[in-house]
Amino acid sequence: MRLGILSGLAVNAALSFIELKRLLETSDGNLSVHTQKMEEAGYVACKKYFEGRKPRTDFSLTSKGRGALD
Repeated sequence: MRLGILSGLAVNAALSFIELKRLLETSDGNLSVHTQKMEEAGYVACKKYFEGRKPRTDFSLTSKGRGALD
């Protein structure tokens, strides 16, 4: 799952939580746990904001994450 997250973010500047969930065909809880661990490790950056009244979470790959993937 974590390799899939890194790979998906390596070819996209950023992906939303929903886009990653669809790409990896996983559950909310599973994706949430893995992205949180990767954020703690410094591999993934997380940006949370509102789009109108809806919350949105975007993920992007950090330079440390790109190095780990390489």
